[in-house]
Amino acid sequence: MSETTFRALLMEEQDGAVHGSVQTLPISALPPGEVTVQVAYSTLNYKDALAITNTGKIIRSFPLVPGIDYAGTVVESNSSEYKSGDKVILTGWFVGERYWGGLAQLARAKAEWLVPLPDGMTLQQAMAIGTAGFTAMMAIDALEKHGLTPGGREVVVTGATGGVGSIAVAVLANLGYNVVAATGRPEETDYLKQLGAQSIIERQAISAPSNRPMESERWAGAIDNVGGDVLAGLIRSMATRASIAVVGNAGGPAFSTTVFPFLLRGINLLGIGSADFPAEQRPALWHRLANELPMHLLDEMTKVVPLSEAQTVSQAIIKNQIRGRTVVDVNA
Repeated sequence: MSETTFRALLMEEQDGAVHGSVQTLPISALPPGEVTVQVAYSTLNYKDALAITNTGKIIRSFPLVPGIDYAGTVVESNSSEYKSGDKVILTGWFVGERYWGGLAQLARAKAEWLVPLPDGMTLQQAMAIGTAGFTAMMAIDALEKHGLTPGGREVVVTGATGGVGSIAVAVLANLGYNVVAATGRPEETDYLKQLGAQSIIERQAISAPSNRPMESERWAGAIDNVGGDVLAGLIRSMATRASIAVVGNAGGPAFSTTVFPFLLRGINLLGIGSADFPAEQRPALWHRLANELPMHLLDEMTKVVPLSEAQTVSQAIIKNQIRGRTVVDVNA
């Protein structure tokens, strides 16, 4: 980055075809915003991979810099909330979808979209957490507000080797929950146990078809990244008044169930959407992450890649070939 230019992954559309490339852009290309941030790191969530590979219609208009998350240092501010030199995080707010995102050396944002970097957390760790980890903490917080406490029945995390799942397993285990990791990748058993999972089950054990509207009560709580038949199976086997935090649909958006688990056991489905989560509630969850996510486990589940590899890694994410978290060093 020079004083007048910056590097960015730019997605463009031409004759109906979408492609991306790392380009050097003039600072004048940046959209307007209250706060200008010199980005240190971004990250690759599943939604980023959908945008970069054009697998999902995530980007609303072109050209656009993708990247729904970034962390860096304020270099210019027209807001009283932030000053030059402040370390900040941005996740969500439809950045990287409707607005230019974080896979660039510079970004601009509304002040209300930013969160101060918590004490004890580095900018790289903030992006190792990213939207995936923030969503995991949202899910845990929601489950606890609906009565989940350590020491009872098992808590299951589906899609456990992904970004949301890995961080959810690590935080839940650190808080004292009996965590079961459900995965379609049994070869990652050692990895999941290292994060704190007490046992591992194959995803098919939950998603197997059943003619019964309810199965035996098993789960005190669940965080579901998969949807589809997996979510249907969870609903049938939740304990009385237990809750499922629904955070993803990697296995499909549609599922079939009956009303009986809701009427006879009083279970809850909790929808978790992080993009426009209220600004005033965000710092408390970042504080929880700083204190309740073991940072040595976060570091071990994280791989750092240069901006030039973001497209290749995105392809691997779509093919379910990545575990844990991928951080993008936009200056490498």
